[in-house]
Amino acid sequence: MTKNETTADLQQRLTAEEYQVTQEAATEAPFTGKYDQFFEPGIYVDVVSGQPLFSSTDKYDSGCGWPAFTQPIAAKNVVEHTDHSFGMVRQEVLSQDAHSHLGHVFPDGPTDRGGLRYCINSAALKFIPVSQLDAAGYGEFKQLFN
Repeated sequence: MTKNETTADLQQRLTAEEYQVTQEAATEAPFTGKYDQFFEPGIYVDVVSGQPLFSSTDKYDSGCGWPAFTQPIAAKNVVEHTDHSFGMVRQEVLSQDAHSHLGHVFPDGPTDRGGLRYCINSAALKFIPVSQLDAAGYGEFKQLFN
């Protein structure tokens, strides 16, 4: 949510699913998100705030049904906290700026890339293709694709 944006504004701007996922910590159904099997070059930003979160260079097909990344663009852009919901203990991942619920991080990712799997809801993300990074104000991230 931007500084002057109300909950009602946010509900109007986001789809029902985007709102439920980012604001109410819902989870989209597995294998239904638009970015699960999407592998174009670019970055993924928080659908609420636009904060850069993940790069396609760190995305992989984990088979879990949600987009999976080995790491965020910058560790400071995400916040983790222990989630005890549904009788499990997991590490919830939130965006740093808007505190949007993104998904969870698990220690079962590719060992050669750090061993983490950021399992993220497509509904929490907006994709910015490499060709549009400058126009969208994310030109500094073009270096990731050289």
